[in-house]
Amino acid sequence: MKEEKNKEQSSIPTSKVQRASRFIRTGAKVGGNYVKHYAKKLVDKNTDRSELDRDNAEDIYNSLSELKGSALKVAQMMSMDKNVLPTAYQDKFMMAQYSAPPLSYPLVVKTFKKYFDKSPDEIFDSFTKNAVNAASIGQVHQATLGDKKLAVKVQYPGVADSVSSDLKLVKPFAVRLLNIAEKEVEQYMGEVEDKLIEETDYDLELQRSQEIGAACSHIDNLFFPKYYKEFSSKRIITMDWLDGKHMNQFLETNPSQEVKNKIGQALWDFYHHQIHNLLQVHADPHPGNFLMREDGTMGIIDFGCVKVIPEDFYSNYFALLKRNLEDRPEEMEEIFYALDFIHKSDSDEDKNFFSQIFYQMITLLGKPFHYDSFDFSNDAYFKEIYDLGERVSKLKEFRNSKKPRGVKHGLYINRTYFGLYSMLNQLQANVVTTKPEWLEDTLESEEAQS
Repeated sequence: MKEEKNKEQSSIPTSKVQRASRFIRTGAKVGGNYVKHYAKKLVDKNTDRSELDRDNAEDIYNSLSELKGSALKVAQMMSMDKNVLPTAYQDKFMMAQYSAPPLSYPLVVKTFKKYFDKSPDEIFDSFTKNAVNAASIGQVHQATLGDKKLAVKVQYPGVADSVSSDLKLVKPFAVRLLNIAEKEVEQYMGEVEDKLIEETDYDLELQRSQEIGAACSHIDNLFFPKYYKEFSSKRIITMDWLDGKHMNQFLETNPSQEVKNKIGQALWDFYHHQIHNLLQVHADPHPGNFLMREDGTMGIIDFGCVKVIPEDFYSNYFALLKRNLEDRPEEMEEIFYALDFIHKSDSDEDKNFFSQIFYQMITLLGKPFHYDSFDFSNDAYFKEIYDLGERVSKLKEFRNSKKPRGVKHGLYINRTYFGLYSMLNQLQANVVTTKPEWLEDTLESEEAQS
């Protein structure tokens, strides 16, 4: 891993007043950018939004980077969804995955003193004073102890206490940037808040890391770090150091198609096993959490964001993958009610409209399940996904709907699949698409009937 050269921070605003004032200042800058943009547009009607987007992305990212925590995490999440943000925002916010400005060493020492009553140098044989990776909620230092090389993740001060207030402050930015109705943001903010609070609990992360790592240890070409409870706490987590490259670095080495397929298959099998067998999933599939090697093996880290999947949601959501479901309208309608895609109060016209749109979306997302293998290098498939997403976001029926559409559990499951598919597309991987046993039976019986 390569050490980041970003300028270190010697302090982080932690009080609600300090953080709110930083958001207000950023909002004023964004407002000024809009004034400048419209002034230019008066002079030249052909002026596009590219400069405005770049200026806003720069100002918002710089502010969130200083604040760290939930707001920066939301920016990272939005950068993964390529059909909701202009490229300027995607490119800038993506830096939150593993190259945010790091925290200075004295603040790291202060955290260690609080939880261990010792400095890092008193615990480990060596400990890098500079962070080797810095993300939205914490940063990683490399340490040694005896013959062990370790990764030590240290949470930024105040992050856990500011989740709820930060999300309230970031909501106006999300509404404006995503161009969606405020009620839709409200629908999912509770789910995001719950997950972010969990992500700040390193005791919980250590437990889940050990459990899911053990449950997935049989999957070919994957490896997981060992975790050290005696050197971990609610805000510090210590694990084995894993060697490997993040996605972009890995692809720069020009790996063979065989190696890319091998890693892609491991990714598919990892997520398939979690979702369909464990009913809980590593729901943060961005490239910063995967370390790839030239032999086609891959290390997986950071189980802070895990979505536990309720059984009733699972059975209804994945039932939509059945072929020819549109030929069984009563079954499909029952599922759509259960998933809150349509409401009892809807008119017949609305029910028909939303049923068609959601069925298109789920069918498109589930397409890889209907083949024995799937080539994720097919850019035309991804264009279909992004075009449909863009079309749906502009439909007045969604913006004028009195209630949000879809249960909250879909947020992280959709995000997980979009993240997984995006990584497989970057790898240009062709994978054998193992299916849930019950879906395999359904597909075979439907093929037999046809």
